[in-house]
Amino acid sequence: MADETSIKVSAATRDRLAALASEQGTTIRHLVEALAAGQPTRAEYAERAEQARAELASALGTRPSAEAEAQARDLLQRLGASQDPAAA
Repeated sequence: MADETSIKVSAATRDRLAALASEQGTTIRHLVEALAAGQPTRAEYAERAEQARAELASALGTRPSAEAEAQARDLLQRLGASQDPAAA
């Protein structure tokens, strides 16, 4: 493929990725691609937060207050649902 590149990792990391890929019946390439695809960027988190605010505003007729957002963020963190609380 013309759009391929390579990344440098330690030999130990390469070996671990190879073992994980083998256990999952896939390749290191697919394992790394799935990891990258499954982890939202800060910009994507911010976009999702804005979409959630817009949905709430549409449903409630008003945007949530900063206090309400902070309480919701705290709840999500306690539940373990927040991957990047600084982005929201």
